[in-house]
Amino acid sequence: MAVLIDTPVWPWRGRRWSHLVSDVSYEELHAFVATELGIPRRAFQGDHYDVPEDLYDVAVAAGAQPVGARELLGRLMAAGLRLRKPRRGA
Repeated sequence: MAVLIDTPVWPWRGRRWSHLVSDVSYEELHAFVATELGIPRRAFQGDHYDVPEDLYDVAVAAGAQPVGARELLGRLMAAGLRLRKPRRGA
């Protein structure tokens, strides 16, 4: 299992958030989130889940590997699971 989480530093709506990804498959990610965090599937952001800072320790205790944001992105890209945002005007 290779579920990765970065540090909750991303601000939004008065809270800080982490990104949670899998470098194996989306299915692994969905299963981890449903089983361990209870975040609804509709919260999936195409290639990751945003996790509020109050669930960070829960995710790590459940087996998510803490990594830096650059490592998270690099491993997601290396696994071929990074969803690219469409270019504007394209």
